[in-house]
Amino acid sequence: MYTSFAAPQAKGKAANDNIFAANAMALADAAAIGADKVTNGTIGAIMDDDGKLVCLPTVETVFRNLPINEVVAYAPIAGLPEYLDKVQVAAFGDSRPNGFIRAVATTGGTGGIHHAIWNYTEAGDTIITADWYWGAYKVLCLDMGRKLDTYKMLADGERFNQPALEAKVKEVIARQNSVMVIINTPAHNPTGYSLTKEDMAQVVAFLKKITEETGKQAILFLDIAYIDYAGEKNAVRKMFEALNDLPERVLAIVQYSMSKGFTMYGQRVGAMICVASHEEAAKEFFEINQYTSRATWSNINRAAMRTLAQIYSDEALLTAVEAERDHYYKMIKARADVFVEEAKQCGLPMIPYIAGFFLSVPCDNPQAVCDLLHKDHIYLVPLAAGVRIALCSIPLQKISGIATKLNNALKEVEAAKK
Repeated sequence: MYTSFAAPQAKGKAANDNIFAANAMALADAAAIGADKVTNGTIGAIMDDDGKLVCLPTVETVFRNLPINEVVAYAPIAGLPEYLDKVQVAAFGDSRPNGFIRAVATTGGTGGIHHAIWNYTEAGDTIITADWYWGAYKVLCLDMGRKLDTYKMLADGERFNQPALEAKVKEVIARQNSVMVIINTPAHNPTGYSLTKEDMAQVVAFLKKITEETGKQAILFLDIAYIDYAGEKNAVRKMFEALNDLPERVLAIVQYSMSKGFTMYGQRVGAMICVASHEEAAKEFFEINQYTSRATWSNINRAAMRTLAQIYSDEALLTAVEAERDHYYKMIKARADVFVEEAKQCGLPMIPYIAGFFLSVPCDNPQAVCDLLHKDHIYLVPLAAGVRIALCSIPLQKISGIATKLNNALKEVEAAKK
């Protein structure tokens, strides 16, 4: 008879990721009948209109031309100093907040989310995010003995639901020493929605008020993984103005990822950047997160960090990279325009799309809807609240027709319930 060797906190865990499962089905179908007959809208990576994975040409050139010692040598645990400096420029642009700011290198965006949960919440704590969220948030929370709770992201289907966020924060902070709120913006995964700078100012103002009233603390974690494909670079960063002169009991952590902005998905490099009202809080941030890095992955990919530092230190290289990003931003936007117009024409409900790799359609039985679409060799991702469409990975010529077929599948699933 088999006896589990796993410790109690590890028993029963299994990484059944529905995104990669859906992609595996799409790849198998493409191998069987031909990739031209299959629409794969599952993976969050940019594919060009020929179906090829995109790497920004200037990024590839810089990366390939690094001296070998920059590729194979260890990096400092906290990250290369030049990288930690330039990644703040990459994240904030012209809207660097007033305050004490420190950065720590992370394994992609996921690494920073892990560190923030581990170092700024207690065992058993509840972490808050919107009802539309990247599934890894929940996995990370559960793996570290935390819980994830949600609020309804949109009011009237269109506006950021500030009252719902406030109600959830009040509920959670009443039973904890602090509260962490994760907001994925701009170009939210999985919906393509973005908070305005006014929305962000309201969030910060409320956190100031609730922490003053309760004497407790709040951590505002901004996951900005898709910011480089969210619109005009300076306009989309205006939201960081809300972090100017943060209140004493509020700490902001901004998570930048090279996976999307540099199309370096597999290199696994990012940075968590704190904005604090006190130098001591920023120093503590640097020390405790560097310690947790040592206790997990130790140090990260030196070559990718050097690539970012070199590009953001050379005006010509940066100009080239930004032009390439703009090209692919417009490519994805063109796909979104076709989908959104068709959705309007056929009456398909969807979350308001602003920008980014994904858009989403709300429904009650997303798995059944996605299963029906497999008959048309269309592969999308079923989430808890609906269906996610990865615009980034679908060539423009395959976009037309998806909204109509998705709408028909929704109607068929609804009819089957009656």
